[in-house]
Amino acid sequence: MAEEKENFSVEQEEAANTEEVTEETTTEEVPTEEAVTKADATEPKEEAKEKKHHKKEKKDKRDEQIADLTDRVKRQLAEFENFRTRSEKEKSQMFDMGAKTIVEKILPVVDNFERGLVNAPEGDAFADGMKMIYKQMMTSLEEAGVKAIDACGQEFNPDFHNAVMHIDDEQYGENEVVEELQKGYTYHDQVVRHSMVKVAN
Repeated sequence: MAEEKENFSVEQEEAANTEEVTEETTTEEVPTEEAVTKADATEPKEEAKEKKHHKKEKKDKRDEQIADLTDRVKRQLAEFENFRTRSEKEKSQMFDMGAKTIVEKILPVVDNFERGLVNAPEGDAFADGMKMIYKQMMTSLEEAGVKAIDACGQEFNPDFHNAVMHIDDEQYGENEVVEELQKGYTYHDQVVRHSMVKVAN
């Protein structure tokens, strides 16, 4: 009986030792559910971060392209606006030059009209008709921007007057225009022809 008791106690001790070994191995080798869930949770977060970073890079490239294209469009619009204003200015200058040339060619006709009307007899129907035509022509020229330069009684101005004669006379002031030999005209404040004048003192 004593031998059986000893054997039984030895068997119990061995069983207890095996249980302890199995518990140690299970706790060391098998991962817990919490660890598994944490690992699963961290992996998608990292993937999401990588995806967001990748999307940001794509957006940045698109934004750069949009900014570059917008800048190009603005530059082209500015260049077109400059070209348009420059071409309009050139057109107006060419028009003014052409109109000025035409006015220069018409002025000798105006001079001949004035010479003829000075010697025209009073009360003559033909002379009255010529005066009316002359008046109409001068009105049309004024509407087009052509104006006669004031000379007589004005101080000599080389920008508008061309002095061809000089006299000394105490009746007139210094550098005063005393006689206009040929009328001068301006077109839009630009001199087409200088007045040919006689200057005193």
